[in-house]
Amino acid sequence: MESKTNVPPASLTSEDLAAIEDEEVLNKMLDKASDFDERRMLRAALRDLLKKKRDKREQERGSRQQDLRQQGLSKGGTTGGAVSVGRASMNQQTPTNKPSSQVSPSASTPLNRTAGSQAGPVAASAQKCPPAAAPNVKNVKQMLLDWCRAKTEPYEGVNIQNFSSSWKDGIAFCALVHRFFPDAFEYSILNPNKPRDNFQLAFSTAERLAGCPPLLDADDLVRMKEPDWKCVYTYIQEFYRSLVEKGLVKTKKRP
Repeated sequence: MESKTNVPPASLTSEDLAAIEDEEVLNKMLDKASDFDERRMLRAALRDLLKKKRDKREQERGSRQQDLRQQGLSKGGTTGGAVSVGRASMNQQTPTNKPSSQVSPSASTPLNRTAGSQAGPVAASAQKCPPAAAPNVKNVKQMLLDWCRAKTEPYEGVNIQNFSSSWKDGIAFCALVHRFFPDAFEYSILNPNKPRDNFQLAFSTAERLAGCPPLLDADDLVRMKEPDWKCVYTYIQEFYRSLVEKGLVKTKKRP
């Protein structure tokens, strides 16, 4: 088989796949692969590549935050640089030089309450969550929760009772996506002790196959003790709408 087909030949090894640094190439190879062993090797290579990219982003983020802290200290915490530092750490002073303990509670977002010292990155994703509930949100929320529970009921390790703690290890996201795209990945090999990998797998698969925008960030979710229910609820709504638009869910009433 020629290499231009993007399907790995039988002689292709894990080392060969590890040398591929283009996620799109691996995804195309995975789409075309039909052999179980080939797909398993490709999935492993894709997970390793995503982990490498995440580690690089974490390193770059840590360097940026360190630079901001140094800028804030050198300027005495009174200039615009100190404002950025304050967003990255709850222990830094605000532009008005008030101690962090005196900052108004209204300045914090729902995600800040669980993210602790990681308020900066988490607060950014919190902006994607709905600021206020609609009048009929209770009925819609329950309908969507029941839908999620029904679709994932056959899956081992999934017990959806809410839009927060039930999703914290990423397995529920994977089960829901796998229900509609069973050939995308092997559900049985997922590890609940690797939530970041599970989040990334579910979100990337939903984006690639359903066109669902990646409203949630795997790195932010693993920092929190439990996911913010408004963020999970919003993401599931988007996934549901994407499925409806693809014709995979047929209904007149959409959450």
